[in-house]
Amino acid sequence: MAAITMKNIVKKYGDGFPAVNDVSIDVADGEFMILVGPSGCGKSTLLRMVVGLEDITSGDMMIGDKRVNDLAPRDRNLAMVFQNYALYPHLTVYENIAFPLRLAGAKDDEIDQKVREASKTLELDEHLERKPGNLSGGQRQRVAMGRAIVRDADAFLFDEPLSNLDAKLRGQMRTEIARLQKRLGITTIYVTHDQTEAMTLGDRVAVLKRGVLQQLASPRELYENPGNLFVAGFIGSPPMNFLPAEVNGTTVSLPFGDVQIPQDKADRVQGKGLLIAGIRPEHFEDASVVGDKASEGSTFGATIDVVEWLGNQAYAYVPFEAPPEVHQQLEQLEKDLDGESLRTQMVVSLDGSSRIADGDEAQIWVDSSKMHLFDPQTGENLTVDLERAGRIPERDNPKEQAQAERMADEADEMHPPAQS
Repeated sequence: MAAITMKNIVKKYGDGFPAVNDVSIDVADGEFMILVGPSGCGKSTLLRMVVGLEDITSGDMMIGDKRVNDLAPRDRNLAMVFQNYALYPHLTVYENIAFPLRLAGAKDDEIDQKVREASKTLELDEHLERKPGNLSGGQRQRVAMGRAIVRDADAFLFDEPLSNLDAKLRGQMRTEIARLQKRLGITTIYVTHDQTEAMTLGDRVAVLKRGVLQQLASPRELYENPGNLFVAGFIGSPPMNFLPAEVNGTTVSLPFGDVQIPQDKADRVQGKGLLIAGIRPEHFEDASVVGDKASEGSTFGATIDVVEWLGNQAYAYVPFEAPPEVHQQLEQLEKDLDGESLRTQMVVSLDGSSRIADGDEAQIWVDSSKMHLFDPQTGENLTVDLERAGRIPERDNPKEQAQAERMADEADEMHPPAQS
């Protein structure tokens, strides 16, 4: 096993497009690191540079204490698991798992021992003589993982390994991968666009946007202390609500009324003018079912447009109007997140016992202490708790980060995102 360190990694193609732009990430020995972001953010390109399938334009790629920029993939001792399994259809499961060992010239008894150990770990014993065409998608992915295990590699690299599976199987395989990584204790880098995988699997998560690292933190830190609008909008499902806001003292004026925020948050945004308030759906509730928590937050009235009842909870949708500068920032955010903004609306999570229905004038409670306030021009989270937010490159090197973001903007104008 070995630590992996990326220092100021840049990848530019022949036309100058920066698919990865000045990214620095340190992966500790034995750590499970997630690279996440929407399509075109550079996460797969970065992974391919780690394994040696893409040349590095500039920067240093370190595995352990060795610089590997110029080493061929076979000399880096890394095991990669691909999205499409990459199995040999004419070979049995046993021979597919054994393939890298045979390629390395291992002896038959060593091959048999390692294949059967991997097979037992992955519960593939009864499938060893079958061909990949006779296996389910989850079984094929386990075979691909078995082939990685037998190599005694310094690190595992996963490139969206579950995206070809159905939702139920993805959940099962997610658990298996987490269990396997903990058992083996091997350094792992895992690329995904699925934030559920990112939140449930990783020790830490690196969020990328258009080739630029936005934040590197634990899943909880990302969720509770996003560094900017992009991270706040990408992490969480349903996503965080963004509303126009103005702050006067500890009072925040929102489209639906006024709420109170803690003094320390209010102090950071005094005199800033129009802001964007970010509140997650679960920090709202039907005021009639809140109970003892009512005094800890604020209550306001809102006209409910649509309610989706899911049994244990419900989601209520409340449309609102946003001023042009906020609307423009939210439209750009939707584009960055690979979405399409149909209307500005707030999503409110309600307890399943709530009787709020379509068209009701409802009293909604909000835990306003959990509110974030963002600069509508830069997207910066003005109320972030830096001690509980991991690493935010924009705060460490604002000039360098601004330059990287400008290059990404210019590249977007010239080239629609294609690298993922």
